[in-house]
This record gives sequence, C-alpha cells and structure tokens, in this order.
Amino acid sequence: MTRIKFCGLRESEHVEAAVRLADYIGFVFAKSKRQITLEEAARLRRDIPSAIQVVGVFVSPTYQQVIDAVEQVELDLVQIHGTIPDGKLPVPVIQAIPVTDITEVEQQTEYVLVDAPVAGSGETFDWSRDIQAERPLFIAGGLTAENVGEAIKRYHPFAVDVSSGIETDGQKDSIKMQAFADAVKEREA
Repeated sequence: MTRIKFCGLRESEHVEAAVRLADYIGFVFAKSKRQITLEEAARLRRDIPSAIQVVGVFVSPTYQQVIDAVEQVELDLVQIHGTIPDGKLPVPVIQAIPVTDITEVEQQTEYVLVDAPVAGSGETFDWSRDIQAERPLFIAGGLTAENVGEAIKRYHPFAVDVSSGIETDGQKDSIKMQAFADAVKEREA
C-alpha cells in the first residue's frame, strides 16, 4: 500500500484530518509560505498519535537546527532539501532532490524524495523520466487527487507527498485531503 504524506500543515483542524488520512505529517521549518515555528509544531505534535510519523522539512539546515527540531517537536524523520549536515542525525533522513539531480543521492539517507525542479511550486516533473531508487521512494511535485493514481501506476512509490494539491487559496482544505487519500486508496484497490 502506498503511504501518504501531507506536508506543510499549520492548523489543528488540518492536523486532525491528516491523522485520519495520512501516514506522515510534515511541518516545514524552512523559509516558505508554509513555514511553522518549532513552538507551533510542538503544540500541534501533541495531537498526533504515535502511529503517524512526523517529519520536519528543512533546506540545507545546520546540524544544530535539525537536533533542536527533533528534540523540541519529537520528530520521527527529517526531510532535507539541499545540503545534508555533517554528523550522525538521530532520526532517519528523507533526502529530497529535484528529478534533475536524481543521481546525487547521499549514502547516509534512508529514503529518497523526488520532487519537481522547484519544490513547493505545485508543478509536476516530467513523468516520462525513468527513476531508479535503491531506497524507499517518495514522489512529490504537483500531485493532486486527479493525478496521484497515475504517479503511483508509473513509479510504484513507497509514498506520495502532497502540499499544494490539498490547498484552496493557499490554505489546506480538508475536502481535498479526503479526495487525495481516496484517490490513493482507489488506485491500490
């Protein structure tokens, strides 16, 4: 079964919906319109059961930034775009890379997330590209309830990751979250 990651959550009502529908919940700590503070994420984290994995999303963070977030928010994983800091991180790493750089996978990462050339843009990448990953693969980039079934059929990913595809006017939309989860389940049936 393809797992689901809802990313960029900032409101308790959307976390509540995600808990019912997703396997992973992502909090964005990088500069972004979806950025959240460690304090806000820690508050929302209290409502997430242990069966749901909580992911901190960073862009080229320092080692200490990752450690602080893991400790304060009780993160289960970190997703890193850009440079991965030196040093052993205390949780598994999802290395996020644009599809154009698919050959640049770090050896110390446990997962690979392939994204559009501009992460968070809501744009898909060229799905005619062949992607071979030696680690569990997350597919991201412009996924919606309408196209996620095709992405699953094409790549057979470990997980699908969505942010803008579950938004209306820049805000998470519980109806779109449900439709996305339904589309993934329908593809699996």
